[in-house]
Amino acid sequence: MGNSTPDASSGRALVVHPFEKQRAGEPAAMRDPEGRLAEAVGLTAAIDLDVVHAETVSLSRVRPATFLGGGAVERLAGTVKGLEVDVVIVDASLSPVQQRNLEKELECKVIDRTALILEIFGARARTHEGRLQVELAALTFQRSRLVRSWTHLERQRGGFGFVGGPGESQLEIDRRLILERISRIRNELEDVKRTRELHRESRRKVPYPIVALVGYTNAGKSTLFNRLTESEVFAKDLLFATLDPTMRRVELPSGRTIILSDTVGFISDLPTHLVAAFRATLEEVLEADILLHVRDFSHPDSDAQKDDVLSVLRDLGLDEQKLEDQMVEVLNKIDLMDDPASIDIITEQGRRIAVSALTGAGCENVLALLDEMIGANDVTRTFDLDFADGAALAWLYEHGRVIEREDRETDIHVKVLLAPVDAERFDARFSV
Repeated sequence: MGNSTPDASSGRALVVHPFEKQRAGEPAAMRDPEGRLAEAVGLTAAIDLDVVHAETVSLSRVRPATFLGGGAVERLAGTVKGLEVDVVIVDASLSPVQQRNLEKELECKVIDRTALILEIFGARARTHEGRLQVELAALTFQRSRLVRSWTHLERQRGGFGFVGGPGESQLEIDRRLILERISRIRNELEDVKRTRELHRESRRKVPYPIVALVGYTNAGKSTLFNRLTESEVFAKDLLFATLDPTMRRVELPSGRTIILSDTVGFISDLPTHLVAAFRATLEEVLEADILLHVRDFSHPDSDAQKDDVLSVLRDLGLDEQKLEDQMVEVLNKIDLMDDPASIDIITEQGRRIAVSALTGAGCENVLALLDEMIGANDVTRTFDLDFADGAALAWLYEHGRVIEREDRETDIHVKVLLAPVDAERFDARFSV
């Protein structure tokens, strides 16, 4: 990974989640600080760091020099020394100056939330496109770290083969190297994007509906994907277990075929560099006919996580009409809930389905609802086919739902439910 991140080995880590105190008259924060701290600990554990201490730190205000208050910094310095901490994770966005000052005060490596997420993405990306997107995000982030004082980068160098000592000339050389590499990556990603568009064009010629899984990281998307497709995509109780999109065919109860797409999970305060870098991948979401929003309904911050996901989807360009008409909420992990019976009331509100992707409970209802939604615009067509029209009859069975058939003396009479696009394709192909 890039220069701003630690070596993802089993180092000893201290995790801090700073939060500003609620002032009189201000609304309460949507997220519980302890919940945010737990998420930060999960992110840290995702790169195999050993979290030896974690705490929240209350701020009356953000200090420009160190972000944290002087008393908190002094206390943390003692904890770092006592526990022999190698790296401190600050669950906030730090400026280069704040990071540098904290490293001096704590006498150890300090990284912020953005750098931590970049490290995870770098470790998880498997495809060529995924690795390019992560590197682009890392370089864009690193470019913002290039400040006039070069000395703080001496401790951070490592991922780009930089040479030479401190100084303005070295700064300019590294800025140029980064810009050149960013330009090359963007050109490569454009090629990938064109290839992806060709694949989409191919799918449009065999227009199976696309259903995309979206949701907060670790909500259980990949587990649900495996359950519905009977495949074995990597799924683990980890933040960002899946980065690269995966697509599989799924047959619905009616016999219809859909393409199910698993996508990268979202997270609160997702770095803008990553949103931009993964836009090409997430365009699959824009192309989808239906969105399955998988939520960890057992999580105390489930509602806040939902808002984060919807915010990213809006940033990607999804309009409110699509979010309202084409999204299904899948309330996952009901097996972890203390009172599963209460979910019956919640699922009556809007288009919601309660499931446990782990046990399979309720998953059949997801497929049934997809069948209903995709078939909502189907048209009923009747055909009188000659006995010699075996290809046409076979095509109707493959692409439609034959609801009535009568083999008569002179022909075969069939009544079929077809998607409008399939009805047009049948007419064009067989000129009936």
